[in-house]
Amino acid sequence: MAELVEVSKVEDGTRLLRWFLRHFPSMPQREFYKLCRGGQIRVNSSRARGQEVLRAGDVIRIPPTVVGYKKVKTKKTESGDVFSLSDLEALRKCIIHDDEDIVVFNKPAGLAVQGGTGIRKSVDKMAMALFPYNKISLVHRLDRETSGILVVAKNQKSAQFLSNAFQNKSAYKEYLALLNGDVKPNKGIIDDYMIKGKVFDSPSRINDGTGQRPQRAVTEYEVLSQAGGHLSWVRFLPKTGRTHQLRVHSALALHAPIVGDNLYGYDKKLDATLHSMFDTNNLFLFAYKITFQHPSSGKMMTFKAPVPDFMAPVIEFLEFKIP
Repeated sequence: MAELVEVSKVEDGTRLLRWFLRHFPSMPQREFYKLCRGGQIRVNSSRARGQEVLRAGDVIRIPPTVVGYKKVKTKKTESGDVFSLSDLEALRKCIIHDDEDIVVFNKPAGLAVQGGTGIRKSVDKMAMALFPYNKISLVHRLDRETSGILVVAKNQKSAQFLSNAFQNKSAYKEYLALLNGDVKPNKGIIDDYMIKGKVFDSPSRINDGTGQRPQRAVTEYEVLSQAGGHLSWVRFLPKTGRTHQLRVHSALALHAPIVGDNLYGYDKKLDATLHSMFDTNNLFLFAYKITFQHPSSGKMMTFKAPVPDFMAPVIEFLEFKIP
């Protein structure tokens, strides 16, 4: 007996052939087209030719002969990463803007931006599955532990335009963070050189056997509020984009590590107190706002992310404000 399957929201825009090969990977394409010609495969009761673009809610008729092919519920990427349709649906719900050129996500903490060895789920690979007919490209990064605004290009022209914008500083980002310490002075610019999580006064080659030169790292900051001389609510405006730049500058330049940062030194006792009060040990850093010129319209666009769920009750308890 034929099976009727409804197309999910995360599979909207997928062609019928790709849909079948995703769900029945051992099915030969010649068998698929044979069933289409015989009227065995249908979409919304209409005979299919194989290249139909599916929309969420469409109903696909799957003939009984197909059931013998192995059906899978996960998508395996070229790098070997595996994620489920529910993972894709969760990422789809994080979209705050989508057009022909870009998609803007409110990335949750704990999700890697870029796939690699040992990374099961990442924004770039899942975005390719959400938008299978676009050329998905990352134009900037966020640490896995950092939540907030992430812009992804959907074609080569947009990718080049936005990459240039971030490099020449015509696009800029703002972050909010809770720091474990009494930051003084209340505002300023940190300007030093950084490599491998360490800061240096000059770009001289380091004596570690590689002879590498540290890269310049510049961060503007402003203390928005403080609590009891122990916690500081800070806005960061990074002028460069070095790996872990804000985390390193907080810990080593401001002597006030970001709460929840288990890599660059933090007060475990304080974090244990926060964890017991609010049931979280996440990194209290999020990409709050981003401004850039749209690659096609030329219009300046600004997107803001809401305070992450794990951070909101802490900020409310401390009576800190969102700028």
